[in-house]
Amino acid sequence: MTPEEIQSSIRAAFDSVNLINGIIDGTQMQNESAQEKEDTVERNVGHLNIMMGKSWFADALTDQENADITAAITAGNGYSAS
Repeated sequence: MTPEEIQSSIRAAFDSVNLINGIIDGTQMQNESAQEKEDTVERNVGHLNIMMGKSWFADALTDQENADITAAITAGNGYSAS
């Protein structure tokens, strides 16, 4: 993968991080059902877990990016909208 493709994948992962964090803090998907929120968080956590399992992706992350993604996965795994 090119450096540009890797950075694009990192940006896409942070779309998931931001969505997870936004659902948890109530700033995103306010009009959606609890089940829709939980499903969205679950899908995005799954995406992040898949990406973190790819060495080309994980090796390209800064320490802060790694910490932010790990925190979003942890928060998302503990999320319940009900």
